[in-house]
Amino acid sequence: MKTVIIKYNAGNVQSVMYAMDRIGASYLWTDDEQEIRTADKVIFPGVGEASTAMSYLREKGLDKVIPSLTQPVLGTCVGMQLMCRHSEENNTTCMGIFDLDVKRFDSTNFKVPHVGWNNIYNLKTDLTQGLRENSYMYFVHSYFAELSPYTVAECNYVQPFSAMLQKDNFYAAQFHTEISGKEGQLILENFLKL
Repeated sequence: MKTVIIKYNAGNVQSVMYAMDRIGASYLWTDDEQEIRTADKVIFPGVGEASTAMSYLREKGLDKVIPSLTQPVLGTCVGMQLMCRHSEENNTTCMGIFDLDVKRFDSTNFKVPHVGWNNIYNLKTDLTQGLRENSYMYFVHSYFAELSPYTVAECNYVQPFSAMLQKDNFYAAQFHTEISGKEGQLILENFLKL
């Protein structure tokens, strides 16, 4: 099985590689369109800022490639947000796979960004098979996708928001699967089994 991790202007890729190594999965880190299109699974991770990341994707033509993929695709953190329609972070037009806007947490009572462990619930995706309701995942984000018909797991910080999204072959998680312990590892393993 060929798994590709998309290379673009977003950090934290090393953590994803370590997570793949831990579960014994081989992978290729690339921004090459042909390699991405011929992969069996595609992982689209990210840490960083939306407009900078989208600029790199546009420069490489990946903003058109990613939405056209037909194999299972998993976006995490900023990767998930870029799969939405628009982000309030620097007023960024994103890829529009999920017809959702990404908004900034607005709170005087909670610290923003939302950093640390938080539980996810209302699990409704194959990726959470074998996971207990209210399992804890590791989050680092100031922006979120609201609850929607695409929501397949929820979290609550300031307000309920989408912890995971799914549409057809596209899966996304706001949290970092790669640093969420055994539970995050299980989600990665489930993705690779799709």
